Amino acid sequence: MPVAEKLKLLEALWDSLCATSDRDIASPPWHAEVLEARLQRLAAGTEPTSSWREAKDRIRT
Repeated sequence: MPVAEKLKLLEALWDSLCATSDRDIASPPWHAEVLEARLQRLAAGTEPTSSWREAKDRIRT
């Protein structure tokens, strides 16, 4: 299955989950830890970043 088709299916699944899932499902604690570490690196200028175009190009290849 081509990547573009997989992404379309993933988006449809995500939309369905957002519309029907229980909003009380919490992220595991390690998610907050990873996000905090990335925010700190971003603020320090040491976290690599990409433009949206670059990110899409990487996904599609």
